Amino acid sequence: MQTKVRSELAPEFDERRLVERAQGGDREALGDLYSFYFPRVYRYVAGRVRSTQDAEDVTEETFLRMVTHLRRFQWRGAPFGAWVFRIARNEVISHVRRQRRRGARAPLPEELGDARQDHAAAFEQHDLLRQVRLASERLPEAQADVIALRFGAGLSVAETARALAKTENNVKVLQHRAIAKLRGMVRRE
Repeated sequence: MQTKVRSELAPEFDERRLVERAQGGDREALGDLYSFYFPRVYRYVAGRVRSTQDAEDVTEETFLRMVTHLRRFQWRGAPFGAWVFRIARNEVISHVRRQRRRGARAPLPEELGDARQDHAAAFEQHDLLRQVRLASERLPEAQADVIALRFGAGLSVAETARALAKTENNVKVLQHRAIAKLRGMVRRE
């Protein structure tokens, strides 16, 4: 029997059962958890590091740690995803510290959109994305985490709050302040 991976169209996803099966050694369940969380974790990590290679490395390390420590995971009122994103956040922090000591790699390439689109508009969009990425690096860490989880990983306010061990209201305030700061920084540049 194939386990269905959670999505907006698959509300029957039973994360608790899937995690318990994975903790018991079920490789298919582990694969389903990986398939569901990988794109979200990668988008979060890519929003916090400078290169594609670094994003891949940090995401890989996140999942290696998840698998290594899966048997120790316990349900404590927060969903499994919050635990996974805490691992990812810790890996990003460790990576950034290592990068500061030895220097950064080439920047992460930005998406330019559809090749059929107007080149001037594509350039403007590319430039705006670059400005937002650079500006987000100057945000306080809590605000940058909220922006990366909300818009990079696509988490809801509630999911972001659980991943960061904050209240939903705190996440909303951090998001509002971060967006206001980003607008101000991008306008000045």
